[in-house]
Amino acid sequence: MQIFEALRQDHDKQRALMRVLVDTSGESSVREEFYTQLKTELKKHATAEERYFYAPLMHSDATVQMSRHGVAEHHQLDELLSKLDNTDYSSSAWLTLMKQLQHKVLHHLEEEETEFFQQAGKVLSMSEKEQLADDYLKEMDESS
Repeated sequence: MQIFEALRQDHDKQRALMRVLVDTSGESSVREEFYTQLKTELKKHATAEERYFYAPLMHSDATVQMSRHGVAEHHQLDELLSKLDNTDYSSSAWLTLMKQLQHKVLHHLEEEETEFFQQAGKVLSMSEKEQLADDYLKEMDESS
C-alpha cells in the first residue's frame, strides 16, 4: 500500500462521520458519540499525516508550500474543534459550527486528493510511498 491509499481510507472515514453528524439534532448520545469519534480521528490523522506525509515533502522545493498550507489548514480545523468542544450539543450554534467544520475538512481532503497527491507522487519514490504508508498506519494503530 502507498501513503495515498492509507490517507484516502481515513479521509473516507472522516467524510462518513461528518455526514452522520450534520444529520443529528439536539443533545443526543448519537451526536456525542460520533463527534467524539470524529474528533479523535481528525486529531490522530493530522498528527500522523504531518509526520509521514507533510514532513518528508517539506524537503522538496516542489512540495514545501503545499505542505505548509496543509499544516496551516490542520490548525484551522483544530480551532473549529475547540469551538465545538465549548458549544453545547443542544445549541443551534453547534450544528452551524459542525457544518463549518465539514466544509473546511471536505475542502482540505479534496485539495489533498486532487492536487497534493499528484505533486507528492512526483517527489516521492515508490519505496518512500510504501514506507510512509507503513509508518502512517503503524502510528494510527498505536494511537487508537
